[in-house]
Amino acid sequence: MRPPLIRQPPTTSPSAADDTAFSWARVAEELGMTPDGPVNIAELAVDRHARSAHAGRTAFRFLNADGSRRDLSYRELAGLTDRFGNALATLGVRKGDRVFVLCGRICELYVAVLGALKIGAVVSPLFPSFGPEPIRSRIAQAGGTVLVTTTSLYQRKVVALRPMLPSLRHVLLVDDLGVGPLPDTFDLPTLLQAAADTPAQVPTGPEDPALLHFTSGTTGQPKGALHVHAAVLTHYATARTALDLRPGDTFWCTADPGWVTGTSYGIVAPLVLGVTSVVDQAEFDPTRWIAILEGERVNVWYTAPTAIRLLMKAGPMLFAGHRFPDLRFVASVGEALNPEAVWWGQDMLGRPIHDNWWQSETGGIMLANTATRDIKPGSMGRPLPGIAAHVVRHVEGEPVSLIETPDTVGELALETGWPSMFRAYLGQPERYRACFAGKLYLTGDLVRRDADGYYWFVGRSDEVIKSSGHLIGAFEVESVLMEHPAVAEAGVIGKPDALAGEVVQAFVVLRHGNAPDDALNLALLAHARQRLGAAVAPKEIAFVSALPHTRSGKIMRRLLKARELGLPEGDTSTLAQGEEK
Repeated sequence: MRPPLIRQPPTTSPSAADDTAFSWARVAEELGMTPDGPVNIAELAVDRHARSAHAGRTAFRFLNADGSRRDLSYRELAGLTDRFGNALATLGVRKGDRVFVLCGRICELYVAVLGALKIGAVVSPLFPSFGPEPIRSRIAQAGGTVLVTTTSLYQRKVVALRPMLPSLRHVLLVDDLGVGPLPDTFDLPTLLQAAADTPAQVPTGPEDPALLHFTSGTTGQPKGALHVHAAVLTHYATARTALDLRPGDTFWCTADPGWVTGTSYGIVAPLVLGVTSVVDQAEFDPTRWIAILEGERVNVWYTAPTAIRLLMKAGPMLFAGHRFPDLRFVASVGEALNPEAVWWGQDMLGRPIHDNWWQSETGGIMLANTATRDIKPGSMGRPLPGIAAHVVRHVEGEPVSLIETPDTVGELALETGWPSMFRAYLGQPERYRACFAGKLYLTGDLVRRDADGYYWFVGRSDEVIKSSGHLIGAFEVESVLMEHPAVAEAGVIGKPDALAGEVVQAFVVLRHGNAPDDALNLALLAHARQRLGAAVAPKEIAFVSALPHTRSGKIMRRLLKARELGLPEGDTSTLAQGEEK
């Protein structure tokens, strides 16, 4: 058994600042913002540096799939984003219009997001692996005016949708096929070349809408969480405290900008801090990723539990001969990180993996294992400065009450008021109001808080397993199964049972070299019973080749359950690439 605590060495990290001195007003002051003055995410992320002595510093390093690369300085980025903003203005795009971006991780994606923000447009990046229907529904729901995409994606997924999208006036294409102009579209490079390179910024205030992130529920249409320009305060502050980012660092966030992490911490936060961001345009490949960490001398790495588990599954020989002396901090987000994965980081990378927690709705990291506090592997960490978290008892039809007793399961709630909190679910006001009880935002996640103030994820409120009177968190069972050396990944659901109400069923992906036979099945059941007790341990284990994940790395337990019980699968638009039916 591993120790329950990883001691952190003393650090001179900026996140070591006294929490009692923290205030959002002080953060605004650091960024040169004035009360009631203008705020624009792109100005603070790009133009502020382009006017400084750091204008020549690399903002983005694009690593192409063919091995070539392109470095883009803050000065160059400022010029390109000005041209993009001015190009939109010449097309009649105005403040508040919705601009969608559907691209792989190419330079034009980042230019489009930041350039649109400069003129006050509301930006919504989409996953390039979305099918036509998720693309249509999101653009239609938002009344999207502009779509930036590639010729290949447009021909495959969008052109047939145009008659169904009356709001979509302009499609700007990056010609990745070399076929030339297409009807009813604009060539993006031609537009940029013709646009003025003068400053493009339109005045925006802290409460002006800026970013639109869609998050799918188990039922109903996707929810469009709307964020404002003041969210940049959270991006900046939490990148320092939760990710230990420092000016001049080389940073690699592996998240696609189609997910909120890929926008908040793959675009905005590192730029505001003057960091160099590595952007890999290729798909996941374990050997390539290790080469990037080592060869690009990455200082801070932010990735997803799915990627970590895939690297674990590849085995320790993959890391033979590799060293990461520049790697200072590793963090993970997407779903709760199993303790074994935290320790794996220590063994393979020389650094433990720091889990943190947030949602599309929060707009930024809320709880984290930071560089200044010891890690309890498996924990979400503690609330960051400026964030007040509680465990509450939330029963429909009854008042919400605080739970003060340690290690008691309840719903995670946050006191409202942090700058990146979403301001609306687009077109769904009742759904938005249902997320709040007075001044508390109800997250829908069940947690417990230990006596030291660390929070532990139990499960989504609609995913907790109720078996013979016991409330069982799927993550707890999954973590114990992953302790077994044969297990690469585990997903757990509650299966209906006439006597118990539900019994725990586990789906297990094995590490390479392990046979899915009866002997191993019995060994895993025995391991779980010994660690968890008979009431909590799984009653059934099924061996599978892969588990369904969202693009943000979460195991889709409700999809596992639907498939097991032969039920409708609901909205699957957030499935990771290659997992669509």
